[in-house]
Amino acid sequence: MEAEYNPHAIEKRWQQRWLEEKTFATGRGGEKYYLLEMFPYPSGKIHMGHVRNYSIGDVVARYQRMQGRDVLHPMGWDAFGMPAENAAIAHGVHPAAWTRRNIDEMRAQLRRMGFSYDWDRELATCDPDYYRWEQVFFLKMLEKGLVYKKKSQVNWCETCQTVLANEQVENGCCWRCGEETEGKDLEQWFFRITAYAEELLAGCDELKEGWPERVITMQKNWIGKSVGAEIDFPVEGRELKITVFTTRQDTLYGATFMSLAPDHPLAAELARGTGQEEAVAAFVDKMRRQERSDRDLAQLEKEGVFTGSYCLNPVTGRKMPIYLANFVLSGYGTGAVMAVPAHDQRDFEFARMYDLPIIVVIQPEGEERLDPATLTEAYTGEGVLVNSDRFDGCPNRKALDLIAAYLEEQGIGKKAITYRLRDWGVSRQRYWGAPIPIIYCDKCGVVPVPEKDLPVTLPEDVDLDGSGGSPLARVESFVKTTCPQCGAAARRETDTMDTFVESSWYYMRYACADYDQGPLEREAVDKWLPVDHYIGGIEHAILHLLYSRFFTRVLRDLGYIKFSEPFTRLLTQGMVIKDGAKMSKSKGNVVDPNALIEKYGADTARMFSLFASPPELDLEWNDQGVEGSFRFLSRLWRLVYALLPALNGVEAYNGSIAEVPAAYAGLRRKTHQTISRVRSDVEERMHFNTAISAVMELVNELKSYSCDQAREDEILAALLREAVETVILLLAPIVPHICEELWAEIGGSGELAYAPLPEVDPDSLIEDTVLVVVQINGKVRERLTVARDLDSEEVKKLALASSRVQKYTDGKTLRKVIVIPNKLVNIVV
Repeated sequence: MEAEYNPHAIEKRWQQRWLEEKTFATGRGGEKYYLLEMFPYPSGKIHMGHVRNYSIGDVVARYQRMQGRDVLHPMGWDAFGMPAENAAIAHGVHPAAWTRRNIDEMRAQLRRMGFSYDWDRELATCDPDYYRWEQVFFLKMLEKGLVYKKKSQVNWCETCQTVLANEQVENGCCWRCGEETEGKDLEQWFFRITAYAEELLAGCDELKEGWPERVITMQKNWIGKSVGAEIDFPVEGRELKITVFTTRQDTLYGATFMSLAPDHPLAAELARGTGQEEAVAAFVDKMRRQERSDRDLAQLEKEGVFTGSYCLNPVTGRKMPIYLANFVLSGYGTGAVMAVPAHDQRDFEFARMYDLPIIVVIQPEGEERLDPATLTEAYTGEGVLVNSDRFDGCPNRKALDLIAAYLEEQGIGKKAITYRLRDWGVSRQRYWGAPIPIIYCDKCGVVPVPEKDLPVTLPEDVDLDGSGGSPLARVESFVKTTCPQCGAAARRETDTMDTFVESSWYYMRYACADYDQGPLEREAVDKWLPVDHYIGGIEHAILHLLYSRFFTRVLRDLGYIKFSEPFTRLLTQGMVIKDGAKMSKSKGNVVDPNALIEKYGADTARMFSLFASPPELDLEWNDQGVEGSFRFLSRLWRLVYALLPALNGVEAYNGSIAEVPAAYAGLRRKTHQTISRVRSDVEERMHFNTAISAVMELVNELKSYSCDQAREDEILAALLREAVETVILLLAPIVPHICEELWAEIGGSGELAYAPLPEVDPDSLIEDTVLVVVQINGKVRERLTVARDLDSEEVKKLALASSRVQKYTDGKTLRKVIVIPNKLVNIVV
């Protein structure tokens, strides 16, 4: 054994051995455990966010193996996407070549970190052998009515020249490039995720045991279930009606105007022939260029335009002007809002701005009556109905059901449920994505590609010049084909699928990555799925996780699988922060993991990323913390080196603590307290930082003993052997390379990666001394450290002899002294 710690030689040796011996392949027996981190996009270099995410996952995977479980821990590549295409445009390299090169580089980097992946299951979503099955799913969903095509306004990123799903627009900007988006009308393919809205919502309650509450809340809010009523408002002088959805049908009698989303399909029709055509067109165009979301609607300055048309309140007959308003979203309800300015703040602000009437229909009980002329804000509380005809005097909450029933009786409305969730638009005008398996024939219409002709593969001879639109549309050899039904000339669909489709089912394919008879091998999927523990960033709380939950249900209903939720337990780790901001190239605060590994080794990088913060919190980068991790590992190495001559050939102590000499009992106790703390921190809380701290304390304890002492005392040598083995076993999931080397040097039994974790001896957790609290007349006046189970009379004597106690007892009569063994002395004077 070398005297000094040399991480580079050690790490290279063990990484090669793990790879050659397939150490982390499945099939060693035991209960299954599927641990998965969200797979990366192959950008070319791993960053500290990757290091932290994958280090957390690797600790769990290695820990579960040491608990005797058969662990599936795979890695792959989310390989389609815009960056590869943009790189091709910028640098003249084909996306496939760029992606493959980056995969090779990142695979090598991940191996240098010592992550315990089963590399035989590696997959890349850009492989035809992968996306052919995705095309099969598309066709099966089409047969079931879960895929459809329609013209719709979409979020368009001019910079990326592609459509974005609602979830991919963040504060009006593209989630990829950060540039502002705009609205655009295009024919698009959609997945009918709304068919599963209620089941996805109900499923959130089943996730409470294993998912963070924050993520469940985000999912529920995105699905956005609302219970209320649909009400029809006839348009004056036209054979048209506007249907609204509202959860406040109790305020219907106070509706004084109508607000429509700027992109409402009736917007232009309502303005036609009124003289408002130009004003409406200008407002609609302006709104197309502004992204609106639930987050900013409350703060948004209200703005609108009169369409020139009116509708009629179906219960009062009141003539209501119809406006387009910037605070109404087409993606919620019907895109039309009956405006009740007395009882909705947005409506109130709009009414004051455009001088529209306000009618109070809810009066708070026992308070001064509300006067529309003097209102300074909308009244949104509860009360009794007024100005509401037959419902006057009824509590407004009770009126919700009564009015909904009345609307149905009169044929002017009905009870309804709506969701914020909208169908998932999956069409993308990009090259580097999975082709949509559809053919267009002038005679037969829309024709699915026969399953025997899959996969529809991407052509390699594509011109990526950044000119916009789908690059595939310019590849004649791809576009021109024959109709599989009639044999006539036809053309292929040139849009590709959203890359979130690939990531919505990849975790299932890992169970049978080489299976070529279908998308999923049922026996393997039944064995491994669902994923027991999934780890990734909070930024995927809606997009990826919701789509995966949807896809799992679809594949269940198509008969491929039998489970409904893909991920039993979820950990969302925090970001890596440096200089007060998330690490990013644009901020110039990126730390290159490669440079870190070159200087300190992978184990130091792993330890720092796990020690600096609990997984769910942000990690603040600290150069001194990295140095500290390296110094600790070096200190551990030197400690084992110094004790090694006394440890060789010695069995670890496994007797009773009662047989341990008093001088060494503290070492045995510290060893088992460390085991207890680490197992609790990892298994119950996943707080690796406090687990590492506990081991560091044990290492400090070991520094009190020397090799010479151990050579002269067999019990001490056995206790030191036990303590050193404990340190190595507990740190093995965290810093595996140095632990493998130390395990080999001390002659540890079997493979460390599968060695059982040390068990706690409960008797060795008990301290020799206890802290006894002394109370005088109910107030704590002293704390004494005494021998455990000391005779009560002796404890009483020690308490009364204390100078702090005597300060309160001198000159006073002792009425009573009660001793509760090992806990309390209660003195009454």
